[in-house]
Amino acid sequence: MSESAPINHAASAKGRLSDLRVLWHLMLHPVKGRTHEDRLESFYGGQAGDYDSFRERLLHGRDDVLEHLQFSPGMSWVDMGAGTGRNVLQVADRLTDLKQVLLVDLSQSMLNVAGEKLKERRIENASCLHADATMLNLPAESVDIVTFFYSLTMIPNWFAAIELAHRILKPGGTIAVADFYVSRKYPDVGHRRHSSLARLFWTNWFSADGVYLSSDHPAMLEHYFQVGSFSERFGKVPYMPLIRAPYYTFIGRKAEAAS
Repeated sequence: MSESAPINHAASAKGRLSDLRVLWHLMLHPVKGRTHEDRLESFYGGQAGDYDSFRERLLHGRDDVLEHLQFSPGMSWVDMGAGTGRNVLQVADRLTDLKQVLLVDLSQSMLNVAGEKLKERRIENASCLHADATMLNLPAESVDIVTFFYSLTMIPNWFAAIELAHRILKPGGTIAVADFYVSRKYPDVGHRRHSSLARLFWTNWFSADGVYLSSDHPAMLEHYFQVGSFSERFGKVPYMPLIRAPYYTFIGRKAEAAS
């Protein structure tokens, strides 16, 4: 037997234990709190340290979007609902010359993990901000890139978050989104149509954990921004091998100011 076998076995056991903690919070832990912030902290507080390994197999499309984003010297990037900082760390080698990277989240437990990771990687132009994505106090037209990776469905007033993103983006600035969703019953031409059963199942399945799928995300994004790319896909769900959850990716630009 190789010397690495016991180590691999221990790592596998640790991974399963981590998954069990996450699954307990997803399926059995009651979410409590009077405010949205309280409920987020109730949900994520006990699983922040285990978040990334489980969600890596659930939250699809993020890397595809990140790969297509153009990061240039002097730019600023705001990652809304940044969680543990995974998205920023994924492209850390491309961010050296950015002016500022801001990780925004309403869960302090998640930001605590993100802050530690930023220190470990010595990413000095990135910082964490404990704030509501619908009330972020940034100057108008001051940001080059805004991203929402699986966070719009966690924001009750998601439409206000999109409006805020439009306000703070510079003309020509980029917005990028990846998230779960369900289609409209009668979607626009060129958009996927999910069955009635799929729309009912996924809406109720996710809402149990405070994730509220909407058929209107793509429509509002297309209303506010010029579409660069839009895709509708299905992704694997951990421990549910025969089921695929619907998600979309969107990259758009704020219109340039009229001359």
